[in-house]
Amino acid sequence: MRDLDSMIDEALGEEEREVLRRIGEQPGFFERALGMFGAGTRWFVLLMMVIQLLLFIAGAWMAWMFFEAADPVTQLRWGLPAAVLLLMSLAIKLSVVPSIHANRIIIELKRLQLQLAIKHD
Repeated sequence: MRDLDSMIDEALGEEEREVLRRIGEQPGFFERALGMFGAGTRWFVLLMMVIQLLLFIAGAWMAWMFFEAADPVTQLRWGLPAAVLLLMSLAIKLSVVPSIHANRIIIELKRLQLQLAIKHD
């Protein structure tokens, strides 16, 4: 893949290289995750993150109460809901990852389209 990138870089002019460098910069995970708060999905992603945070806090509190409980019945009453809430929190957090991956693929496709457009001009 790096050989292909270097061949493309050699074939392009200086202005085209600069455009591709700006497009080709790979943002980190957190930049991509924060990029989910754009366009028309901002309210939905924000709602999911708030719900995820509330579930996590409630699950962590119930887990704390689980470890503080002395008898097994009380431990079950705190431990099972804690596990369920923490797993729900994790599932919501992981539901964002496919969207981040899809956005990454879209960026790469746009980069390829730009390279093809530059080649045909």
